[in-house]
Amino acid sequence: MISTVLVANRGEIACRIFRTCRELGIGTVAVYSDADENALHARVADAAVRLPGATPAETYLRGDLIVKAAVAAGADAVHPGYGFLSENAGFARAVADAGLTWIGPPPEAIEAMASKTRAKELMGIAPLDQVTEADLPVLVKAAAGGGGRGMRVVRHLADLDAELAAARAEAASAFGDGEVFVEPYVENGRHVEVQILADTHGTVWALGTRDCSLQRRHQKVIEEAPAPGLTASLTEDLYEQAIRAARAVDYAGAGTVEFLVADGKAHFLEMNTRLQVEHPVTEAVCGVDLVALQLRVAEGHALETDPPRARGHAVEARLYAEDPANGWAPQTGRLHRLAVPDGIRLDTGYTDGDDIGVHYDPMLAKAVAHAPTRTEAIRLLAGALERAAVHGPLTNRDLLVRSLRHEEFTAGRMDTGFYDRHLPELTAPAPDPLAPLAAALADAHGRSRFGGWRNLPSQPQVKRYAMAGEEHEVRYRHTRTGLTADGVRVVHADARLVVLEADGVRRRYEVARYGDRVHVNATALTALPRFPDPTTQHAPGSLLAPMPGTVVRVAEGLTEGTAVQAGQPLLWLEAMKMEHKITAPVTGTLTTLHAVPGQQVTVGSLLAVVGET
Repeated sequence: MISTVLVANRGEIACRIFRTCRELGIGTVAVYSDADENALHARVADAAVRLPGATPAETYLRGDLIVKAAVAAGADAVHPGYGFLSENAGFARAVADAGLTWIGPPPEAIEAMASKTRAKELMGIAPLDQVTEADLPVLVKAAAGGGGRGMRVVRHLADLDAELAAARAEAASAFGDGEVFVEPYVENGRHVEVQILADTHGTVWALGTRDCSLQRRHQKVIEEAPAPGLTASLTEDLYEQAIRAARAVDYAGAGTVEFLVADGKAHFLEMNTRLQVEHPVTEAVCGVDLVALQLRVAEGHALETDPPRARGHAVEARLYAEDPANGWAPQTGRLHRLAVPDGIRLDTGYTDGDDIGVHYDPMLAKAVAHAPTRTEAIRLLAGALERAAVHGPLTNRDLLVRSLRHEEFTAGRMDTGFYDRHLPELTAPAPDPLAPLAAALADAHGRSRFGGWRNLPSQPQVKRYAMAGEEHEVRYRHTRTGLTADGVRVVHADARLVVLEADGVRRRYEVARYGDRVHVNATALTALPRFPDPTTQHAPGSLLAPMPGTVVRVAEGLTEGTAVQAGQPLLWLEAMKMEHKITAPVTGTLTTLHAVPGQQVTVGSLLAVVGET
């Protein structure tokens, strides 16, 4: 029997595994990097062991240090979570060699399936060795790991070598393995997967399907179970292929077999020999705890002959600290508040007041809704996200709400090209026009000791806010009867709640302010000073860092005086385990180059200047 589990991971998945362990009376051990010293997963575990360093290569990818931590803390089992070393056969063997229980599949199964190239060979599929124009578009993919890292779509043969190099570098950074391969890229297919669970006694469950077609940068954004609109015969084919893949490698534990569904056919993609990020939707519809079942299998228990029946529908949305309208750029900073209404499940690795750093994935939480029907589950999740308090850096919350309510998604007609087609409309600014007034009135009340009224004729008070990229000026007055604004009736105003009535409709506005950042319901604003700060001005053509990170590469041969074309890649930043390309804003000449490889930069740092010709 397992008594204490070390989770070789961080953040949301570590917290989620700890929750099940506590429910089963199992002790917990966390590992944490220097960047995660105060992270939630390190705080909630029974014991925590430091991994010196900040980058994944120094910490969560150091299997030797993690095994030593498990032994030192008295753990008798290791759960890898997802990502990092979860699909590393060498790490699984090291855990077993140390006399610890590995909560995952046998190392041989990981070895066979963790390499995408070998997995395809097992399923009778050969990758492309030589790419020609006739093969385009193609997908460059990391052989180890997942999560969209080390993955590139190539549409022009001339771009292949550069994209191969970029994919190798990103895969090596994320997984410690730079091997990549090339396969045909199927446009606008559906990403459908089957959750499997196998014991060591020969039983393999297919626990239903999931649809994960809504993706950005090859990373899933919204997932659901079961996958809508599949025929019975296609579903049966998916189950058969998934079970065949599991039996081919004598699989044990939880895993996922992924497919691309196009033209009514299922095309095998890969098998993930670990727990998936989106496993909660399967748990919801099947009424199981997959982590608890992983623990039971690791202890040698047998599964029931037949899997549980699915009931209802579940939808999951991943809440990221990112700017979807700006190339999905990750965001950092203090998460002041994260709260969702009752009735949905929230899996997260953050609590109020935690900092979102630059070293790891920007996912804040997963919100999951379960209901008798798909329509009800979608409505429940969209409504909960819309009313959630997410105070801090910019997030994809509005994008999630709009995606869930988009007619293509509600009708079940989505595919992996969804965001390619609809991103502009899904990210078009639509702030509440009364939000600046509510912010100003709450601020006026909060800063005024006596309510702000003076026994003199009062000029309008003026405040300025930045909202959705535009400046908004607000005017209001202090009177004997309280605060007033032209054309709007102020029903109530205090530092946290403002009630306004316009055109006969009364609305409530909850207001929270953190420095110059103001959150009014779901609208975020920035309070502006009365006079602009001239030191914040930059010359035209300036390239500013869109996020904090590290300069990893500068384009070959790029020096001051080089002629550049608009859109030409000039340098690359690495932030949150992803590379981000910085391009020339105009056609002209590079007049200034501040960025050098290895340099740490903050948001707004001046990287270079291009003078327009």
